[in-house]
Parts: sequence; C-alpha cells; structure tokens
Amino acid sequence: MKTDKRITSFDDHLDEQYGKVGTESRKEFQEEFETFKIGVLIQEARKKQHLTQQQLAEKVGTTKNYISRIENNASDIRLSTLMRIIREGLGGSLKLSLDVLDCAESTTGNKV
Repeated sequence: MKTDKRITSFDDHLDEQYGKVGTESRKEFQEEFETFKIGVLIQEARKKQHLTQQQLAEKVGTTKNYISRIENNASDIRLSTLMRIIREGLGGSLKLSLDVLDCAESTTGNKV
C-alpha cells in the first residue's frame, strides 16, 4: 500500500505553521484559539436556545454588536461579562481549568 508523503499529522501542521510548542508564536496561536472557542461555544449555546444575538444582548444588558464581536472573536471579553452571558443569558454555568507550570519548569523549560 502506498502512503502519501504530503499527509502530515495535525500536530506537525501546527508545528510548521505556528512553531513548536513553547515558542512565542505557538503560544500566541493557542491563546487566540482559546478565545475563538469561547465565541463558538457562546454562539452554539445561543442558537441551541433559539435566541438571536439581540435577544441574548437584552437578557444580559449589552448590545447585539458586542455579542456579535464576541462570537466572531473580534473583542476581548471581561470575565464578569462572560459569566453574566452564560449565567443570565444562557442559563448555564462557567467551568474553568488552569494549567500552571511549576517554578523550576517555567524558568528552565524542563520539567522537574
């Protein structure tokens, strides 16, 4: 069976396009991707509840334009606003996780 040499893994693609894990360009990409995911999650939840952007905005006391900017990754969002959108607008709750390097790893780049 022949294998296509042009096919690469997604991780290899990310390494090539945005640099290896730990590089500044890769960190920037990953941060932007997380922000993008938040917008997509809000949009999906809003649509699942059959709400327009205007209706969601009215429920949380903001504007349709602001909801649109969040959904389209064009706006930074305050945590308090995000929580209000999720709690008051969508009737949900926010769960976060935090990945922190220990001191030795963050200064040397190596795990202890």
